[in-house]
Amino acid sequence: MAAVLPVEGRRNVLVTSALPYVNNVPHLGNIIGCVLSADAFARYCRLRGHNVLYVCGTDEYGTATETKAMEEGCSPAQICDKYHAIHKEVYEWFGISFDIFGRTSTPQQTEVCQDIFLKLLENSWLSENTMQQLYCDSCQRFLADRLVEGYCPTEGCNYDSARGDQCEKCGKLLNSTELIDPKCKVCGSTPCVRDTDHLFLELPLLKEKLEKYIDETSVAGSWSQNAVHATNAWLKEGLKPRCITRDLKWGVPVPHEKYKDKVFYVWFDAPIGYISITACYTPEWEKWWKNPENVELYQFMGKDNVPFHTVMFPSTLLGTGENWTLMKSISVTEYLNYESGKFSKTKGIGVFGNDAKSTNIPPEVWRYYLLTNRPEASDTLFTWTDLQAKCNNELLNNLGNFINRVLSFIAKPEGIGYGSVVPDSPAADSHTLTQSLAKTIGKLIEQYIDAMDKVKIKQGLKIAMAISSEGNAYLQESQFWKLYKQDPASCATVMKTSVGLVYLLACLLEPFMPTFSKEVLQQLNLSPEEHLSFCDEKAESDKAKRPWDLIPSDHRIGKPAPLFKGLENDAVKGLRDKFAGSQAERKLRTEVAAQLEATNL
Repeated sequence: MAAVLPVEGRRNVLVTSALPYVNNVPHLGNIIGCVLSADAFARYCRLRGHNVLYVCGTDEYGTATETKAMEEGCSPAQICDKYHAIHKEVYEWFGISFDIFGRTSTPQQTEVCQDIFLKLLENSWLSENTMQQLYCDSCQRFLADRLVEGYCPTEGCNYDSARGDQCEKCGKLLNSTELIDPKCKVCGSTPCVRDTDHLFLELPLLKEKLEKYIDETSVAGSWSQNAVHATNAWLKEGLKPRCITRDLKWGVPVPHEKYKDKVFYVWFDAPIGYISITACYTPEWEKWWKNPENVELYQFMGKDNVPFHTVMFPSTLLGTGENWTLMKSISVTEYLNYESGKFSKTKGIGVFGNDAKSTNIPPEVWRYYLLTNRPEASDTLFTWTDLQAKCNNELLNNLGNFINRVLSFIAKPEGIGYGSVVPDSPAADSHTLTQSLAKTIGKLIEQYIDAMDKVKIKQGLKIAMAISSEGNAYLQESQFWKLYKQDPASCATVMKTSVGLVYLLACLLEPFMPTFSKEVLQQLNLSPEEHLSFCDEKAESDKAKRPWDLIPSDHRIGKPAPLFKGLENDAVKGLRDKFAGSQAERKLRTEVAAQLEATNL
């Protein structure tokens, strides 16, 4: 298939989601924080007729990979192969529509990264400095950030498992030497402080260029408020030179004689991964990444990644002096918490991507729940009872009920229904209840487009679901089952309008629940190619405001079937018990249960 490239005269949208780290299975918080949110937006942009490229991949270099490799007794490359495959499988199950899901341990990554570094060096934006770093005498090595853990030095935090680069609890970026009572994660001994030479990106010298970019783009691109606050906090604190090299083996080698035994710091090279993954996708990658006049870059991530995308990455690109496509809009999520605590990859707490598959709850229900619960302005909470309530009340009783009532009635044999053929409705323009509904639906479609254009994904989903609620209310108020005998013309209008709403919902909800949309189109006996596109040039948004015109008279629908199943109390209790505690605790419970079973045999 030909690569998607920018097209002159069209709106070209480049979408990235933060590259998930390759040392573990992604949990639901990771999935909603970047890939699923970006997927909903990329799908929406395609629905609007924009030219879209959605890029993602695994972030594979750095200490976390080396640490995991040590834990599992294999090489970093083997760890990357293993977890890249796991990530890919999880995202495929969730229906994420990447144009490419690549990785950063590629020759393209080395080439692009080193090229950017050499331009920064040439333009004098780099400096050399001696810094103090923790050294483990027992392991005989400098300890990279993630190989050391201690108490967070931030006042009021005091988290006992802060890493050498960042505290997972308060989000504060740290230097490993700031940790209180640090310990080597490999052997558990207390490291000492030693001098080591490193290269630094001179952020203070780039401040003027960076602030001009931030001031203009944060407004023009409607950055989410949490992104603006996090960026301003960094700027207010004062930009400091940022170390971009590390004493490691697993990473992009530094092309500099003095530093040839070092590699680039993962936070210098990881955002460059968006570019190199695009370069793996097409040799014409510069048409996306060096084309700011014709390409809009939208980036999705969790709140702990913000400074690296609004300060570090743009500074790096600005420092090259080249015409890079810089981020236009950033959409940032807060944390999705699990039941009574936090999701944690390191501690194995919460529901992970492969767990979701094992629950037998369809991906569409997971997608809906995560997107409707998306932590856009504040942290939100995942609970099993909330998942059950949303599945049963919103998907089954609202959306599924509306669609099934409409299609089942049309499918009934003639005399009690329409024999699966959509009736004609010449009187729709004079039907008061239908006209009132059309006015409401028209406003909701405008609100949906406005919300989604502004990347307010949760709001967009809520508005689409409101159309289903309006459909249910319309059916009830019309009392179509009585009209069938008493006023056949009105009944035909109500059913033709309602089947149009079913089609409309399939289109509007496609960014959120693609498999659901596919199934509804199948039940309507329409191919996915007949999808309404909401493309401005085709004025299809206006067409959608006349739902009785969306499906032609005499169209024969397919076979209706229930779209959702309810979640029972016993099943939900079983899942809550199954996923209680950490992954290690769950494994122990499974082993104990298996031993007991074997003993009883």
